[in-house]
Amino acid sequence: MTEQRNVRDIRASASTTGSGAPAPSDRNSLTIGADGPILLHDVHFLEQMAHFNREKVPERLPHAKGSGAFGVFEATEDVSAYTKAALFQKGASTEMLARFSTVAGEQGSPDTWRDVRGFSLKFYTSEGNYDLVGNNTPIFFVRDPMKFPHFIRSQRRLPDSGLRDNHMQWDFWTNNPESAHQVTYLMGERGLPRTWRHMNGYGSHTYMWINAKGEKFWVKYHFHTEQGMEFFSNAEAAEMAGSDADFHRRDLFDAIERGEHPSWTLSVQVMPYEEAKTYRINPFDLTKTWPHADYPLVKVGKMTLNRNPENFFAQIEQAAFSPGNTVPGIGLSPDKMLLGRAFAYNDAQRNRIGTNFHQLPVNQPKVPVNTYMFDGQMAYHHSGNAPVYAPNSHNRPWAHETGPMHDGWEADGTMVRSAYTLRPNDDDFGQPGILVREVFNDAQRAALVETVAGSLLGGVREPVLSRAFQYWKNVDPNVGSRIEQKVRDGSASKPAEGMGEG
Repeated sequence: MTEQRNVRDIRASASTTGSGAPAPSDRNSLTIGADGPILLHDVHFLEQMAHFNREKVPERLPHAKGSGAFGVFEATEDVSAYTKAALFQKGASTEMLARFSTVAGEQGSPDTWRDVRGFSLKFYTSEGNYDLVGNNTPIFFVRDPMKFPHFIRSQRRLPDSGLRDNHMQWDFWTNNPESAHQVTYLMGERGLPRTWRHMNGYGSHTYMWINAKGEKFWVKYHFHTEQGMEFFSNAEAAEMAGSDADFHRRDLFDAIERGEHPSWTLSVQVMPYEEAKTYRINPFDLTKTWPHADYPLVKVGKMTLNRNPENFFAQIEQAAFSPGNTVPGIGLSPDKMLLGRAFAYNDAQRNRIGTNFHQLPVNQPKVPVNTYMFDGQMAYHHSGNAPVYAPNSHNRPWAHETGPMHDGWEADGTMVRSAYTLRPNDDDFGQPGILVREVFNDAQRAALVETVAGSLLGGVREPVLSRAFQYWKNVDPNVGSRIEQKVRDGSASKPAEGMGEG
């Protein structure tokens, strides 16, 4: 008798939707022109993200392992020429919450594994909650959100053994050369921060700022640690992973308990609205940075963490962040990853902690709320017998703005699934090459070679191995050749479990 197995036949010649129809694209979301915004009727993208957000419960996917603290943001400089947002007006003091995390690690994973660190902030402003969701690096692995679920799965576990796998990770990275900039950061010092207090944070995405006159600017956020940047070596991180898997969580909690309140200086890069159209680098590409020589840092204020949570589950685990939570004076941009996340993050929280996650105390704004979202699981706040529809004739306010959006931008073109239109300096390996040659010193380059070679020795097979050598030679020929030599002669140190993982 033939064995019955609950395994789906995946021998089709191309990918399909869940209903079996041919999938339009697993690499590019649907936009207005190559540089335009993602469209709501990209049903395939929405289905991919909605399903991705529900793959597992109740851990976050990703950023499952983390912790945080409360504090205050003080605007010390006058940036009113760029934004009318209340929290950024000079002299404003705003209560806030910060959550730090690892991207790929699960709840029980060590804090000190090599990984990108999440840097998520919630500002309880006088105009509603503003969330800034970033990392400890200014860029990311991919530039289109259609690739995001695939990227995260490549960093997690194999379907048969349930083990993490370097081959799978390098297969994804080398098939997506746009990842080179972030992978270079990851394999360098920033992949192993000594503590959360000793790392920078970045908004990573490009955002819009709007001033009181309605003038628009593009901005990037930089939070520079006032404790100084400090890092672990591979050996130190591996030793700490074995002796204290919660080292980063413990360090932050204990430092605040001692009265050593960590702080970060916020600065922004500001690009005039019109310059984005012709700048030599696509300013909305999440895999690229803006050279500081062109757009120098403008200081805004200071963030200080001064209060530990009273209950980890209620105040940290149930904290929900979304880059779609903006306030007047701040808007989104044509960054495809940002637009995808603006949907995906809140939808993930609806699945993870419930339909009315925004009513939980840690997520509640400090201002009155009048929303036409009502009922659903765990509804606590309600509007009594007030009308639950708009418009209405019973004096319950409703929004009816029409015309051009104050925080919008113009877009025109054919609906396409396409990468961004290439600009003169938009190659994938130029910026990581500059990072290796001009920012890293000799010792840092040597450590990079050792880390990458060790990661490739962790079970990476052909043809991915040869592709990885070429990937690094494209970043820098000398570094790539040194990596290949170390792997070929077996002289690299194989990393401990979790080391070199993304």
